[in-house]
Amino acid sequence: MQAEAVERFFATLAASNPQPQTELEYTSVFELLAAVLLSAQATDVSVNKATRRLFVLAPGPQAMIDLGVDRVTELIRTIGLFRTKARNLVKTCQILVEQHGGAVPRSREALEALPGVGRKTANVVLNVAFGEPTMAVDTHVFRVSNRTGLAPGRNPLEVERALLQRIPPVYLEGAHHWLILHGRYVCTARSPRCQVCAVSAWCDHPASTIGAGETDGQA
Repeated sequence: MQAEAVERFFATLAASNPQPQTELEYTSVFELLAAVLLSAQATDVSVNKATRRLFVLAPGPQAMIDLGVDRVTELIRTIGLFRTKARNLVKTCQILVEQHGGAVPRSREALEALPGVGRKTANVVLNVAFGEPTMAVDTHVFRVSNRTGLAPGRNPLEVERALLQRIPPVYLEGAHHWLILHGRYVCTARSPRCQVCAVSAWCDHPASTIGAGETDGQA
């Protein structure tokens, strides 16, 4: 995808959704961090169902610690990998209280030091909570970036770096939301909806060459 096409690609996505938002439900930076931590290998829908119960009882890190691993495990058991995630969430809350005064840190290094928080989760928090132009590459972003020719890469880090270089600065803050939503609802893994795609004109793979059986990239 050429630079001019990249500009028009994002201008079109921005025009259709000027203020893109995460579909995870949260009311604070802490709840955002917890929700993203729980969302690994799980759908936003399943996470939201669990956190509606969880956040009523534990809206902050100390309350989560007081709730305890067993109770957190019970409340999130409908989410994949719930036992590991419950342990990581409570350990994360202990670090927040002991090392950060109960607040979510704003540095990548401090975020990635939290149990269960990797680069992608840190990027989401930095972008959504603090407005930094980071790029969280999940399976949708990975697929769309490779399939369209926007930012091909063999792994999420390669795609992330390519996206940060290729996306015009004016679109960086909302870019990962647009790409996630596009991959989730239009440029889907097995049956991409090219016939209704608003950005197909700038995609390196026109509808006639994309097979319905194309498989998803790994992220």
